[in-house]
Amino acid sequence: MILGIDASTALEVEQKNPHYFYKGKEVEPFSFLHDHNGVTSIRIRLWVDPYDEEGHPYGGGTNDFPAFVKLAKMAMSKGYDILLDFHYSDFWCDPSKQTLPKAWRGLSLQELGKKVYDYTKKTLLDAKKEGIAISSIQIGNEITNGMLWPFGRLDYDPKKPVRDNYDALAFLLKQGLQASREVLPKAKLLLHLERSGDVRLHQEFFDEMEKRNVDFDVIGLSYYPYWHGTFQMFFKNVDNLRTRYGKPLWVVEAGYGFTMEPFILNGNGGANLISKDFFAKQTNAYLTFPLTQEGQKDFIATLLKESAKHGISAIYYWEPFWLPLPGLEWASIYGERYINETGKPTNNEWANQCLFDYSGNATLGLDAFKK
Repeated sequence: MILGIDASTALEVEQKNPHYFYKGKEVEPFSFLHDHNGVTSIRIRLWVDPYDEEGHPYGGGTNDFPAFVKLAKMAMSKGYDILLDFHYSDFWCDPSKQTLPKAWRGLSLQELGKKVYDYTKKTLLDAKKEGIAISSIQIGNEITNGMLWPFGRLDYDPKKPVRDNYDALAFLLKQGLQASREVLPKAKLLLHLERSGDVRLHQEFFDEMEKRNVDFDVIGLSYYPYWHGTFQMFFKNVDNLRTRYGKPLWVVEAGYGFTMEPFILNGNGGANLISKDFFAKQTNAYLTFPLTQEGQKDFIATLLKESAKHGISAIYYWEPFWLPLPGLEWASIYGERYINETGKPTNNEWANQCLFDYSGNATLGLDAFKK
């Protein structure tokens, strides 16, 4: 099984002079996870233009192409291969938002398809010129409800057995997939969904992809049990996907908390995404283990063990190094404006999901995430 990480915020974290420790000894985290844990792949997200019209960065890694090149070269020097995660947006994409890049507004569907093809091809050609060896490519991020809204959005109609607009979504996906095949024919191409405990939804999506001859290699999943369900729900879906479609399955995002205590003790305002307040408000959230260091360790160990039994061939832990240092934000106010999520705290909302605690000490979960 491939073990990987998504550490796309690493360059912004590095600017804050972080320190990481394992059993009291300071370590360089990329080298340590590679050498100690057997982690060999890094997933890096790519945003088209993560700055506003006046040049203010959106935060959360501000993952434009120059940042991708710098991070990829650093990771390659430490023995990692590269999974490039195209968001086809200027900022975060997930099932609740798939925002058109600013420069792509006002296009028709056909023009947008050409833009996806041209952008994908140019990006990959430029990466080759920089000496970046990309081994796998993800076309869209958590596209459970489509991408590049409104053009590629999947819409529910209670009168119909499946969602509307798969033709447009398949058209857009094919542009990115074709460009990737042309530039890097040996790279593995992924389609990535979440809601990974939902058998019916995944079967609908990939049945519709097959009907339209969408050419890809790997089914990518997110698995955060809070939102996606128990291990039983998750692996029921995994088993169905594996037997029905015969493609490799990768968990390209996974994570679990090691504490529910906020890192900002006064005026927290939701500094931690997965916290006591979260579970008080999210009555349908699943909690497979306690949100403690032992609970994180048990979640990771169980995920690796059961994934091997069920034929999953890669697992990527999401943002293991994203410490809650001053100025590190999931979004700046400018990023919030772009995705229309103003008024939320801009703190790092993921610090209690890392593989290092708030002080940079390795959690018990770090040793569990190991070959």
